[in-house]
Amino acid sequence: MRVDLLTREYPPEVYGGAGVHVAELVKALRVDVDVLVRCFGLPRDEQGVYAYLVPPQLTNANPALATLGVDLQMAQDSGGADLVHSHTWYANGAGQLAQLLHGIPHVITAHSLEPLRPWKAEQLGGGYRVSSWIESGAFAAADAIIAVSHGMRRDILRSYPFLDEQKVSVVHNGIDLTTWVPTENPELLATLGIDPTRPSVVFVGRITRQKGLPYLLRAAAQLPKDVQLVLCAGAPDTPEILAEVREGVAELQKERTGVVWIEELLSQPDLSAVLTAATTFVCPSIYEPLGIVNLEAMACGAPVVGTATGGIPEVIDEGVTGRLVPIEQAEDGTGTPLNPQKFVDDLARILTEVVSDPETARAMGAAGRERAERDFGWAAIAKRTQEVYASVLS
Repeated sequence: MRVDLLTREYPPEVYGGAGVHVAELVKALRVDVDVLVRCFGLPRDEQGVYAYLVPPQLTNANPALATLGVDLQMAQDSGGADLVHSHTWYANGAGQLAQLLHGIPHVITAHSLEPLRPWKAEQLGGGYRVSSWIESGAFAAADAIIAVSHGMRRDILRSYPFLDEQKVSVVHNGIDLTTWVPTENPELLATLGIDPTRPSVVFVGRITRQKGLPYLLRAAAQLPKDVQLVLCAGAPDTPEILAEVREGVAELQKERTGVVWIEELLSQPDLSAVLTAATTFVCPSIYEPLGIVNLEAMACGAPVVGTATGGIPEVIDEGVTGRLVPIEQAEDGTGTPLNPQKFVDDLARILTEVVSDPETARAMGAAGRERAERDFGWAAIAKRTQEVYASVLS
């Protein structure tokens, strides 16, 4: 069986959880399956990986149209595959076109949903309507859809009620347990400005509305004064959200010490060291299908405090591997907290409880590592994915 896996992100051009998922899934699938990767960007050295640039005529076009320019090339070259498997709307168009052009099944893994990310209109303008059109059409025609969590499956069926529920299955995200391990590196922490003798709350994520960083900055003002806030945050969606975060960090730095903002992308070993040193990791997202970064933190032995939304409650075992922050959200697609101040106060309260009890925090971190080993290994995820392939090919 030959599978052409279609994706925007693939190493070394990875900026989010979907790219991490694809890279790990490909490695695990190749044990049993002939996988060709078709991705966006510059040429890769890896055998069986083909990269595509935006056609010159579209380099200055709206990003959604530029994406379609890449999708057309990927679809053309997918001839000869037994099936195509696309990841995110960026590649969903290529998958649907290949399905139509070559008469082969199209499997989609949904990492996020355009109807639940209306703030992307800030980034794409009218292109957001184009990306939504691409995703909706691809989902409607897909032979199978994989959701990365049960919460994500509910969101898919709510956003696209015309879908046959039998076509939508759940295969959780996973974590490379040989790479993401507890890593002690006090020298690195010092160079990054992190004091290992002080408790710390660590955030890792892109600067985008869904990650909830502005709420975290407000909550951090309520934390005990000895607690550090370490932000590994970059790749802003828009200049506006970047400016909002810059202002929030600057205000916080006027009030307290130990506010560390690392804007550059850390290497995996360096990020492991930062996560290992954390008293707690925090995921304040208002939209999160699962959150691979939560698994990365767990694998490094950090307890996780996360919003009780999307797939996060399927990762955090409340009181065992971390804590869940309650939230009531608007159902208009934005996920905006109905009572933002209550969400901020609850986030601050729960973070304070965790960092004020380091012994319990360490125990939750150890339990998180055990759960990652038990439930989120990539070999099992690849096996489940192959079962989805077999179901559509039969």
